[in-house]
Amino acid sequence: MGLKIIENFDANFILTPEAKETLFNLLKNPEFVKQISQQLSNSKASIQFTELIFQPVPYSTQTPKGMPPEFEKYHHSDEHIIINIPPNFMFKAKIFKPSRLCTIYRLIK
Repeated sequence: MGLKIIENFDANFILTPEAKETLFNLLKNPEFVKQISQQLSNSKASIQFTELIFQPVPYSTQTPKGMPPEFEKYHHSDEHIIINIPPNFMFKAKIFKPSRLCTIYRLIK
């Protein structure tokens, strides 16, 4: 079985206002934020939700990090972390397309 090369991938998506509000409330939840903070190597750092979300994209020469190019600056940043949004959050927010999303948090030192 050969690899299928994807030349163009549309990473655009639109969330309904209700889905976005539910998802953002879950991602800002103090218990969830605390849980993520505890998993950081510097567990004394706290984090802040940036309200930036994106759909992962297939790896390619144009997207070597598996994310839209405009978000790659956060991958290289020591002041941000990128996480996969938990599937149960997607379900609670009634987001079924796209099936995966990532979000960015800013580290507060």
